[in-house]
Amino acid sequence: MSSVRARVWRFTVEKGKAGAEAVQAVEIGQGPLPVSLAAVVNINALACDLRKTVDQRVRDHEISLLLSYIAGSPGAGSLGVDCPALDSSSGHIRRFVSECTGLGVMTAASEALFDWKPGANGLSSFDVMPGKLVGTYAKKGVRPDLLYDLATGPLAGEARGRRRDHKQMFPAGKGTQAQKARLEKLAQWSVDHGDHAYFMSWVWLGTGGIYVDIFLPDDAPATAGLKTGWIDMPGSGQPWRFRVPRPDPRRREDLEPEGTLGVRADSAPSDVEGSADVTGAHVRTAISLAEPVVEAAMNRSFSREDTLGTFSGVEVRGRWIRGDAVGQARHEVLLGVLEERVPVDHRAQRRRLASRTADRLDVFLEGRLLTIVHPVGSPRPSWDRVQSELLG
Repeated sequence: MSSVRARVWRFTVEKGKAGAEAVQAVEIGQGPLPVSLAAVVNINALACDLRKTVDQRVRDHEISLLLSYIAGSPGAGSLGVDCPALDSSSGHIRRFVSECTGLGVMTAASEALFDWKPGANGLSSFDVMPGKLVGTYAKKGVRPDLLYDLATGPLAGEARGRRRDHKQMFPAGKGTQAQKARLEKLAQWSVDHGDHAYFMSWVWLGTGGIYVDIFLPDDAPATAGLKTGWIDMPGSGQPWRFRVPRPDPRRREDLEPEGTLGVRADSAPSDVEGSADVTGAHVRTAISLAEPVVEAAMNRSFSREDTLGTFSGVEVRGRWIRGDAVGQARHEVLLGVLEERVPVDHRAQRRRLASRTADRLDVFLEGRLLTIVHPVGSPRPSWDRVQSELLG
């Protein structure tokens, strides 16, 4: 199991009649955040639009490309990035790598901090929003990346990433101007959606490894039972504050796009589709209504693959993909699909993810999608070993 160094911030949004007016943040500490490379691949594979045709050649290429840049380490090693290859790549490829890494690291943070459970709690991409939620959230303009359905209610997650060419991976002192700008926009997005709960992760990729700044709202229900036992270095406690500029109607990007369905906080909720009802029950109902579409896509993927074995009596099909899109492969990933969902001990999976032993498989199961990442220099694990790892 690899890890990234995480720095955690708590922030408060000061609101006025016109919406968000200022943001104040305080660092609460740093620590090693466990990140499964298999989970990073899994989350990104699920982010494709399952309502459309899923071209397995494209998905395989995306997985291979990502694993060509990002490298895991056995045991207590750190998640790393091939900076020479990244620096030689075009801007859109660098953005692809940083965004994919950001989504995976942010989801690892949601597990460690908010007790989000893969397979048990809902997860949706704002780019592939279930139909019944399309009218709840704005289609255009600023919006987060992923929506976590927690027991305390829906929590939006924003994943950002940047290449950092500095020996010190965390920017010193207060947040960067880019981080402030994004928090400003997210704060207003939250106000426009009935004070919707959200958080932001900001990944830094560099020769020193992969680091992440995590910004947590101070007054959201999800942060009430925050799990911070893995933080091993307390923060400075010195706050930094900045004002949120008022939108300029003369600027095109500040205008609310025609057809945007976001509703102001002072609007009354209604039962009409398209309202700002973002309660946990509404989100869970919408996600459940989208499940048949997801299941149909998984069935199509299952029908195209070769049998690997069985898990808890359920057939598993799939294949191995090498991360050799750029140079020699360091990893390969097993992408498997279960014939149907099976009950999973989520606590056992979490203990496995947090394990620092070098001989553990990097395996992750979300719903019916199974991913395993292992180094190409070692023999592929037998299916018996895969089963034993999944059973905890």
